[in-house]
Amino acid sequence: MKISRIINCPTCEKELEWSDKNYFRPFCSQRCKLIDFGEWATEQKKIAGEFIGSLEDDEKDTTQ
Repeated sequence: MKISRIINCPTCEKELEWSDKNYFRPFCSQRCKLIDFGEWATEQKKIAGEFIGSLEDDEKDTTQ
């Protein structure tokens, strides 16, 4: 017997079963998945840490 694991959608907090049947897991729907993606894309969400530079800094030629 397989035990179902119940989780909450990270966007709307709706309870859902963690299973292969849930195509959008850990989200409950495509809508919640896109809302979360939008929050990351607009930097409303970000991983805490110290800024260490940008790609432009890495591409500058420092040998001159």
